[in-house]
Amino acid sequence: MIWCVEDDASIRDIEVYALQSIGLEAKGFEDGRSFLSALRTELPDLVILDVMLPETDGIELLKILKSTAEYVDIPVIMATARGTEFDKVRGLDLGADDYLVKPFGMMEMISRVKAVMRRCKPKTVIRVLQVDGLSLNLDKRTVTINGEKISLTYKEFELLSLFMKNVGLVFSRDTLYNEIWGSDFIGETRTVDMHIRTLRQKLGEYGEMIETVRHVGYKFGGSYDK
Repeated sequence: MIWCVEDDASIRDIEVYALQSIGLEAKGFEDGRSFLSALRTELPDLVILDVMLPETDGIELLKILKSTAEYVDIPVIMATARGTEFDKVRGLDLGADDYLVKPFGMMEMISRVKAVMRRCKPKTVIRVLQVDGLSLNLDKRTVTINGEKISLTYKEFELLSLFMKNVGLVFSRDTLYNEIWGSDFIGETRTVDMHIRTLRQKLGEYGEMIETVRHVGYKFGGSYDK
């Protein structure tokens, strides 16, 4: 969703229409008050923000966006009047991602919108825990050993994930039980031992990395040599 904050109704309507004509969702706002009010219930993917607005101008709105944790990552394109280089530079210094100089064409606006959205698109972070040949993908919930996928139950995966996130940290049986099964679960800590045993078996040679700490619980070893 692209938000166009522009007090001139004719310009605002053209901006919204042009963006919708290429398949993007767009919405217009005539002033800072309505724009800030809408932010409380919805966040746009990008804002085209006019500098010259009544009451609260675009520069002040940009300052609010870039100083508020919930809004700081919203890409902003400032729309400035021709010849106001100071506003252009100030906007970029305050965190604007690009600018348009009025009067601008709709093709230029669309081009800049697409470029900023590509540039600001969140990068996909693959969350993988790796210890030698043992690999655990947190997003896909898969575990592989030397490239070969192994099958774990939900609780076994949660146990291994906790261990691999905390290499070398000792967990008591009570702590593991509460972390994995929850304090409301009706059972006993021996459940932990049973799952550890089957998890070790499934991990094969890497199962030795789950070390028993006498009279305490378990830890995932800090290193492993084949």
